[in-house]
Amino acid sequence: MPQFMLIGLCEPTSDDDVANFERWFVDEHIEDTTNCPIFVRGRVFKLDGPHLEIETPSQYMSVYEVEAESYDEAERILNEWQADPDAWAGRAKHLATRERLGRMPMRVRGSGWYRLLGDHQGPASP
Repeated sequence: MPQFMLIGLCEPTSDDDVANFERWFVDEHIEDTTNCPIFVRGRVFKLDGPHLEIETPSQYMSVYEVEAESYDEAERILNEWQADPDAWAGRAKHLATRERLGRMPMRVRGSGWYRLLGDHQGPASP
């Protein structure tokens, strides 16, 4: 089965939203999305420092590993799953936080599906 990664570059909507963003995005949204049946793994990273002198477009990056026949299929399944308020037991907490805040405490700076073309393990790999 083909493997894809869904990469999201996200930010809090304001400096005042950092705590809400981290609590919701890191503790609820990543887990919620990763419970979609075709998802293998979900991870979130926070920028610790620049690489060389290259522009860094986002402070946060989500990485989801997915197995699906195509990115179109993965997108369809994810969208259908996210539209179902009863998709899994933890969905209620995720939706309640969004309701309490009145909006999602984030803005998306970029997102896309990437198909795995190669996989090379380094010396530090388990």
